[in-house]
Amino acid sequence: MISRDRTETFLPQPRCLVLGLTGGVAAYKTAELVRLLMQDGLEVQAVMTSAACRFVGVATLQALTGKPVLTELWDPGVPTGMAHIDLSRNANAILIAPASADFIAKLAHGVADDLLSTLCLARDCPLLVAPAMNRQMWENAATQRNLDMLRSDGVTVLGPGSGAQACGETGMGRMLEAHELAEMVSSFFQPKVLRGKRMLVTAGPTYEAIDAVRGITNLSSGKMGYAVARAAREAGADVILVSGPVCLPAPATVRVVRVISAEDMFAAVQKEMGHADIFVSVAAVADYRAKSTSKQKTKKTGHEITLELAPNPDILEYAAGLPLPPFCVGFAAETEDLEENAEAKRRKKKLPLLAANLAQDAIGSDECALTLFDEAGRHHLPKAPKSEQARRLIDHIALLYDRSLPPP
Repeated sequence: MISRDRTETFLPQPRCLVLGLTGGVAAYKTAELVRLLMQDGLEVQAVMTSAACRFVGVATLQALTGKPVLTELWDPGVPTGMAHIDLSRNANAILIAPASADFIAKLAHGVADDLLSTLCLARDCPLLVAPAMNRQMWENAATQRNLDMLRSDGVTVLGPGSGAQACGETGMGRMLEAHELAEMVSSFFQPKVLRGKRMLVTAGPTYEAIDAVRGITNLSSGKMGYAVARAAREAGADVILVSGPVCLPAPATVRVVRVISAEDMFAAVQKEMGHADIFVSVAAVADYRAKSTSKQKTKKTGHEITLELAPNPDILEYAAGLPLPPFCVGFAAETEDLEENAEAKRRKKKLPLLAANLAQDAIGSDECALTLFDEAGRHHLPKAPKSEQARRLIDHIALLYDRSLPPP
């Protein structure tokens, strides 16, 4: 039994975002963007140009944000009558999505002829823009000059991407998808406690083939591992994610190495380990594999069969046992005696930190409770979305990692 017990309080600070919409077909993506941003704990205040109102309804954004949508410079809904001043003073950032070529030109040259452009000129907070336009408008020298001016002024440009456009053409200029923008905005708000560090993360299950169609696996959605990789990237780390077979989109700006079996994952980890400062083993690696496999489907006969199993390599034990190991973090999904089993695993593998939860409460869920075990004792993280738990875990990793470094 662990004698030292400490409950940490991890309370995210309120974050307020002004979301500006300009005229463009990509405005339809903002409804999903608002949903994702608010799901991540942001307060969103929408501001629309008159052209934007032609592409998406004010009522839609008002219902999603729970706030009146502002469209006029002298909006009667603002007590002071100066929305262009008040909004940025109460916001942590402004995001323009979609940002049309016309609006980008306004920003670059300081034009202030409506509420949104005036708000951006009078802002007292960071500005982010997500361009959305036809490929030829994007490639036009004037647009590129305007973007260069914005970057030199400290404006963050998100995207664009390449793909099919509403005009029927294909190329650069397509606004990033809602989930990509939401990730980038979340990253923008997070403290860069791991800037300059390289983190290797494993996630998801492994699949060990028995024959051409059957196999052994562990229950794992990969959600926690992907959340950890995303949170590490938000914290400024260079992240490599070694992922077993899952149905999740890759986190933005994270390099993903996809594997199937435990041996595949072990080989990938060995290849990347030499460059890692921190290794977080979240994957639910199958402990055993079939000793022999068939390339053909084994026909059902109605008789009992015996399956001989061989142990898989212990990836975390390998990493922690290296002569110069990275800072190693383990995960334990238990079904009973959580604290005793988790602490025993941490000590056996000589880990500075291990995160544990009850498998029946966490697998496949978007939320979980976590208990962190380190040399100081245990730290309880009450149930929260896995994205938030991952950020709390990254903060704790950064704290312990800094303490583990030799003095300068």
